[in-house]
Amino acid sequence: MRKIINGRKKQSRSAKVKLILFFGGLLIGVVLLLATTVGGRFGFFHSLTLDGMGKVQSGFSRVGQSINGVVEKYVYLVDLKEENTRLRKMLDEYQQQLDEYREGHTRFLHFERELEFKKQEKFPQITARVVGRDGERWFHNVVVDRGQNDGVVKGMVARTSLGVVGQVIQVSKNYSKILLANAPSSAIDAMIQKSRVRGVLKGAGEDGYILHYVLKNEQIEQGDLIVTAGIGGMFSSGVPLGVVQSVRKARRGMFQEIRVKPVIDFQKLEILYIDTSERQKIRKEMSFPQGR
Repeated sequence: MRKIINGRKKQSRSAKVKLILFFGGLLIGVVLLLATTVGGRFGFFHSLTLDGMGKVQSGFSRVGQSINGVVEKYVYLVDLKEENTRLRKMLDEYQQQLDEYREGHTRFLHFERELEFKKQEKFPQITARVVGRDGERWFHNVVVDRGQNDGVVKGMVARTSLGVVGQVIQVSKNYSKILLANAPSSAIDAMIQKSRVRGVLKGAGEDGYILHYVLKNEQIEQGDLIVTAGIGGMFSSGVPLGVVQSVRKARRGMFQEIRVKPVIDFQKLEILYIDTSERQKIRKEMSFPQGR
């Protein structure tokens, strides 16, 4: 019986100890809580907690800002690329329009010059358009859209406002073939306009012309204008042919070697005029030997 009573006393004491410890711990917790907020200011533990959370939040904030910066830069680069593509497309379109305007302006000036030439010149003429060329790089013949039905006959002279183009060597009903003046098989009586010195201007293909049979004692200078001499009635005198490009006097021989640059760019021929005057129709002989 005493054992039972003693056991119950021990359990009662143990329960009291636990209760005391519980309330003691609760009291200590309340004290610590009050200690952290005394005077309305943060206490030590609160400050420690705040520092830790602040560092964590600051880290997350920096990471978030970095991510936002990367996203913004990516979006900016994508927009910039699209804008560059759009601007390049616009630039290409404007460049194409500019090229067309330049071409149109160049053609306008060309046709204006040719129209003025037609008004001033007295000889009867047919306007012809170049519709074909021979297959060589430095072509010697061109085909024009005028023929027998238009009054063109073999031997007629073709020219532009700048100077001599060549001579008709073949004619069909609606088309004609013209041997260009720079063809190796062509030869024109010519003279130097300033000094009136005469010679024979022969075609040299891509090298233009060579003026033959000018004596060494004649004073020929680079830049001198070469014109038709008017001999034989094929050309009237003074029609431009070319400009002296170089002069060479060899030790041997009687004549100078004179290279001449044509006044006409034969690769850019578009419009030319065929002289249909009576002298062209009745002429039996041609200044140009017949080409290929």
